[in-house]
Amino acid sequence: MMDQGTMENGVENVQRLPATDDEFGGVVVEMKEHMDSEVFHTLLKTSMSLWKLQGKKGVWIKLPIYLSNLVDAAVKEGFWYHHAEPSYLMLLYWIPETQNPIPGNASHIARVGAIVLNDKREMLVVQEKLGNLRGVWKISTGITHEGEDISVGVVREVKEETGIDTEFVEVLAFSQHHKVFFGKSELLFLCMMRPLSFDIKIQETEIEAAKWMPLEEYASQLSPQENGLRKYITELCIAKVDRDYSGFSPTLVTSYCDGNPSYIFLNKGDLNKQS
Repeated sequence: MMDQGTMENGVENVQRLPATDDEFGGVVVEMKEHMDSEVFHTLLKTSMSLWKLQGKKGVWIKLPIYLSNLVDAAVKEGFWYHHAEPSYLMLLYWIPETQNPIPGNASHIARVGAIVLNDKREMLVVQEKLGNLRGVWKISTGITHEGEDISVGVVREVKEETGIDTEFVEVLAFSQHHKVFFGKSELLFLCMMRPLSFDIKIQETEIEAAKWMPLEEYASQLSPQENGLRKYITELCIAKVDRDYSGFSPTLVTSYCDGNPSYIFLNKGDLNKQS
């Protein structure tokens, strides 16, 4: 509900949009009730005048999808899109005549790749039905879900694509790619996995085939000149099996920002070595 006009020091305050202060000197307007776009436009103008007098900085307006009729009014007042989710759009206005320090929308997505090796030196590989790698034997990969840890997401992806149950062991390596999805960058985490089952049942909507492939056969797919991801997946596997290559294992930590648990991935073996 909008703030009503009140008397303060004998002066009547005009009606304005409901807003809460954020911790960085700005305000957040979270619209929930239906409102005529012209009424919203008028209230937004008076609210902005007040917030400028108060020395506010960033002004955020969160519009649920059922209030999309208000977008045009906000844009006319100088707001721009910051980010969107399926159920809402977030708009932003930076008031000070200084460079806007507010970070842009999320710039990266997290992808996981599962290196699953059994005791026979065989790797779990798949062929996808769609995409540029169609027909190529590759490791199982996928995007982590919102709020999903890497170690959980990679187990889920392997199960979904192949029906194989696995246990996360460690992150062997990671890579960074740019301009991948919708212009965003991608962090790919190559994860070592321990198989807990062995009978394959493919996800028929996305996966053409899956099998256990000898590591040497996987390596034989590479040309001598290849210097891409598959080369390093092969080298990592061989180093892990034959030379006890040490990756990064998760250790539970508590965030200093919000107190929620999260993980730091580190080389526990080398960390605990005595000098």
